[in-house]
Amino acid sequence: MTLNVGFIGFGKSTTVFHLPYLQIRDNLKVKKIYSRTKKTEMEEPYKKDGIEFVYDLQELLADESISLITICTSDETHYDFAKACLEHGKHVLVEKPFSFTGEEARELLRLAASRNLIIMPYQNRRFDSDFLAVQQALESGKLGDPVEIESHFDYYRPEAPDSPESSRYKGAVYGLGVHLIDQAVSLFGKPEKMYYDIRSVRNPGNPDDYFHIELFYSGFKYILKMSHLVKEPYPKFLIQGTSGTFIKYGIDQQEDHLRKLGKKPGEEGFGEDPEASYGKLIYMENGMEKTDILPTPLGDYGKIYDLLYDSIVHGKPKPVSNKEIETVIEIMERGVNGANPKVLTFTVEDEGIS
Repeated sequence: MTLNVGFIGFGKSTTVFHLPYLQIRDNLKVKKIYSRTKKTEMEEPYKKDGIEFVYDLQELLADESISLITICTSDETHYDFAKACLEHGKHVLVEKPFSFTGEEARELLRLAASRNLIIMPYQNRRFDSDFLAVQQALESGKLGDPVEIESHFDYYRPEAPDSPESSRYKGAVYGLGVHLIDQAVSLFGKPEKMYYDIRSVRNPGNPDDYFHIELFYSGFKYILKMSHLVKEPYPKFLIQGTSGTFIKYGIDQQEDHLRKLGKKPGEEGFGEDPEASYGKLIYMENGMEKTDILPTPLGDYGKIYDLLYDSIVHGKPKPVSNKEIETVIEIMERGVNGANPKVLTFTVEDEGIS
């Protein structure tokens, strides 16, 4: 069965992180894209693939042949567009962040449940190659029990001109932290407590551009860090366990291959990690120290569409659960509100939204 897909938004998110993956999948067909303005030159290659562009949102929402709509617009529009899609009987995939507040998220989840529809965020970085390597290292059992896990998004971008954005929801936590938080939650669920240090270090007038967040679980903690002032990069991931250490340098290559090299998913070498960036697993076994070099698994952002297809067509659980959606948003929302630094106890209980 082929599922027809529509898009709201026709910017880099749509053209870089979504369409290349959908165009190589036979069971998902992009039928229409809604854009506020005509972009004739950009549209032409996609029109040749049979995609229709519309400039009236109702024309997209009223198309009964479209089952799923992906929202790739500015963050502050996600809630309103998602609500409109659900009210027109569409399943919805929302680019991150899913919403700014837990209240908005719960309203959307309840509306979807009342109409037997699926809605979830596009948490594509669950399918980053570096994160898949972390899962592989944990599942090997060679690390023993985790004691501390550290995850980074670091850059060296010292210039920070005044930003037109002033909202607490428009900084690094909601922009990049959402990915790191979701990765942690996908592995371990709700933390017991959270420590936050969130600030703007380059230009105090701008939204946050630095965070250090610690999620405390029973027996271990998961550290999430992001900064624009890191000249010499940290490991992307570092795991300390009772029996050993896993260390992985270098970020997933999909974005660079798509943006800088013009490569496409399915092409030879797409997304492959260089051997120099393979993770190293150092552990004790029978009193002896051993070292394993772990070839990095191949990442694939399109996998989230495969899993979502199975949820819509075959009734399987959706890949990002309601509880995970609410957990990620509470961690972000409580972090950016109020004074920093701080330590908080997790509060959201499962409301049974299904």
